[in-house]
Amino acid sequence: MNTFKKSAINILVISLLILLTQKSNAQTSKTAQLDSLLHQANHLGLFNGNVLIAENYQVIYKDAIGFTDAAGKTSLTEHYRFHIGSIAKEFNAVGIMILKEQGKLALEDPVSKYLPELPAWASKIHILNLLQYTSGIPDVKWKLVKSNADNMEELRKTTQLDFEPGSQYAYNNNNIFLQRRIIEKITGLSFTAFTAEYLLKPAGMSTAIVDPLAADKLIARAYNNDHAEDELTYPINGWVAVTLDDFYKWANAITNFKLISPASTKQILEAAGPNQQAGLGGGMMDGNRIISHQHDGTARNYQALLVSTVAKGRTVILMTNNQQNNLYAFNASIQAILDGTPYTRIKKSVSVGFAAQLEKMNGPEVITFYEKMKKEHNDEYSFDAEATLNEIGYNFLRQNKFTDAILVFEHNTQLFPESGNVFDSLAEAYYKQGDKVKALLNYKKSFALNPDNEDAKKIISILGKNM
Repeated sequence: MNTFKKSAINILVISLLILLTQKSNAQTSKTAQLDSLLHQANHLGLFNGNVLIAENYQVIYKDAIGFTDAAGKTSLTEHYRFHIGSIAKEFNAVGIMILKEQGKLALEDPVSKYLPELPAWASKIHILNLLQYTSGIPDVKWKLVKSNADNMEELRKTTQLDFEPGSQYAYNNNNIFLQRRIIEKITGLSFTAFTAEYLLKPAGMSTAIVDPLAADKLIARAYNNDHAEDELTYPINGWVAVTLDDFYKWANAITNFKLISPASTKQILEAAGPNQQAGLGGGMMDGNRIISHQHDGTARNYQALLVSTVAKGRTVILMTNNQQNNLYAFNASIQAILDGTPYTRIKKSVSVGFAAQLEKMNGPEVITFYEKMKKEHNDEYSFDAEATLNEIGYNFLRQNKFTDAILVFEHNTQLFPESGNVFDSLAEAYYKQGDKVKALLNYKKSFALNPDNEDAKKIISILGKNM
């Protein structure tokens, strides 16, 4: 080999080694930042749970942080299972679509076809209404119900719906309850057995468990800030508890269409209307490709969040057994670290730490209190991110206190005028208040600041056509 060729090869090899080293160093830096973010928050009492983060379809960070229960004596490991709240509703939604693809049901079928013991209103509700939370069925009477049988008896005694099926949206658990009972009626299997055979096994989930009991091992026990431990079981059954690895397998089974087709996935991924949920929570598809999939869940003091950004091969999974209502704030910081942009440290939440006081305040009082706290407790509580007022605004919104919510969200847009998210929140408040003109205006501002906001783009299109 001549000297010129040898030199060229050496230069190429050295260049490749430099690139690989730079890539490795960049990855190490991101991992260190992720580790610092999460462990510092744990030190402040703001995160106790398990985390998995994947980038470019590879897991780059996985950790168990904190303790298995309120006693704080046993450290969590990656093998512990957590309840994931509403994210477990994905299993019945996918189960319904599996039966649809097998020709065993149609989404247009009335509920009465499979559950004839229910009152006459069941003939007006279609399975699709259950998936879209548009059935009009009243919510579970949690104070009265102790079992599936109790809940079915309450439904038999229900004389009328809250609204005509398909006319409104109301997110509640009786939609989930009836999906699970329909699956049982069609298959002849318990929902637990169906889940194991048709969902967990095909997805490769070997450690997930439905409705864990106190005797089951490696179950993280949830507790509140007073170290009072939650009960493990729930009045109606069908709740799946998962490890990090199994949760990641489930997320990939959805995005890779391992269980149901793209067409079926689209029907339970994309909501029927703005600010609504679908069976898989929420997300967007482009043809036969999933763009994004996001779902959060809360069950007593368990909280979980799944965020998949498929084009980047990116998945963020957060599970905690000590609810702090900050998982979206963690996700925002994690996404920033992965993108190589500035991120916000997680501090204590004003809305959590002062919940009792805030509950008694109106919008103007909240803003006065917020500005005072900002001056006096900036080191301990979070004021350098939009999430603080957003949380408070959404608390008002959930109570239908639209004027107060709008006032808080508007103040947040003044504090964070470059954030598309705060304008999106303000737009949502106006939309729910019924002011579609201002809703459209703020959705447009949100989209201009964040062109990746596919939900805003979709809503702008809908509102634009109707005005």
